[in-house]
Amino acid sequence: MNLLSSNDLSKAEINKVFDIADDLVEGKEGLSLKEHTTLALLFSEPSTRTRVSFEVAMAQLGGHAIFVDMSTTHLKRGETLADTAKVISGYCDFIAMRVDSHDDLLTVARNSSVPVINALTRLEHPTQALADVYTIQKHFSRIKGLKIVFAGDIAQNTANSLMITAAKLGADIALVGPKGVMPNELFFNKAREYSKVDVYNDIEEGASEADVIYTDTFVSMGLESSAEGRTKLFAPYQVNSTMMSYAREGAIAMHPLPAHRGEEISAEVLDGAQSVVWEQARNKLLLEKAVLIYLSNSA
Repeated sequence: MNLLSSNDLSKAEINKVFDIADDLVEGKEGLSLKEHTTLALLFSEPSTRTRVSFEVAMAQLGGHAIFVDMSTTHLKRGETLADTAKVISGYCDFIAMRVDSHDDLLTVARNSSVPVINALTRLEHPTQALADVYTIQKHFSRIKGLKIVFAGDIAQNTANSLMITAAKLGADIALVGPKGVMPNELFFNKAREYSKVDVYNDIEEGASEADVIYTDTFVSMGLESSAEGRTKLFAPYQVNSTMMSYAREGAIAMHPLPAHRGEEISAEVLDGAQSVVWEQARNKLLLEKAVLIYLSNSA
């Protein structure tokens, strides 16, 4: 079994992963990987939290992670991804891949003999979504019926995975962004099969009565050449104290990091009492451990 997309896990499977995470928190015995289990981190894009948390997860579960910078492999000299996947999966027990192209991830998965985990592509970030939704559920002791607002660039990978995962568990989703920017149609329509998902241009209307206000960078990896225009386009949708004032009392602010203070989120909110950003970051480690155990048990 792979985890390539947030669509790969049913509601029951998401809850199973969350149950494993709870068991890990409670320190239940027997939650580890086989001795010498190895994870290959096949990355072509920069990473801080995802790389470190996966490496720590493997160490804490009794295994080992190997970081593979794709720019230093024979891929640069013409070896195909398919051949690379066949070889690495013959050495390792898992592959976690962080690449721009989602098609490259699918190519590796088709040619791998071991589970492949999406550690971020341009299209999705499913392990981040699991950590985010778990954080929300723990904070409110529920997820069904909550209103989750994603503000800013509503067409990017984090938004795609978050709306699918949260909607499957019954949360309502409000996507709040500028006119002319629409969510990915495939993910938007899929999320609406599970719960209420709406698009807003008006900030006050979209953020009204929110339980969660979530944002991410306005300039995703690979879009740096258009940074100036994108920053200007999305600037009115910064998560700040004004936007938070439209939300419910007790609402929380979320960001997957790295954050650009003063752009998509104000320092006042990021570092303020409503922020659960650092809890989110800690939960990446927990949920990645849970995913590894779940996939290991499903093999």
